Amino acid sequence: MIPIIILTAILTIVSFVFDKQKTKKAVKKGVMMFMKILPTLLSVIIVVSVVLYLVSDELLIEYLGNEAGLGAYVSAAVIGSISIIPGFIAYPLASILLKTGVSFSVLSVFITTLKMVGVLTIPIEAKFFGFKTAIIRNTLSFVGAILVGGTMALIYHYY
Repeated sequence: MIPIIILTAILTIVSFVFDKQKTKKAVKKGVMMFMKILPTLLSVIIVVSVVLYLVSDELLIEYLGNEAGLGAYVSAAVIGSISIIPGFIAYPLASILLKTGVSFSVLSVFITTLKMVGVLTIPIEAKFFGFKTAIIRNTLSFVGAILVGGTMALIYHYY
């Protein structure tokens, strides 16, 4: 992370040397965009933190852990399908779940459904693409997520 911050600072200084007005305008716009998204970001972080605090590691492992077998895949797929979590929260959450004992294959199902299936957003999707298209896309994405998890299980088991 530190190299990215250093590179960004250097490039901002270079930009400032070449065109002060554009750089000031860009930095101001970036700060405004960040301030606009900050309440949403903080609320998601707070909700995820509270849920992770209230839900015990044992419960997560029971529903998503290796011992649960097929049930873990189904739980991960269902939870991922109905959740609306942005990627910048989902990936650190996956890291936390991995540390609690959840397998890579179950996490791959969770993340894949989280990013590709949107049960709660079907009405919006149907409005733009039609109900049938929304259902077909979400169903194929759900099946694809299960296949991704199975493939990850095979790869992780044999390598």
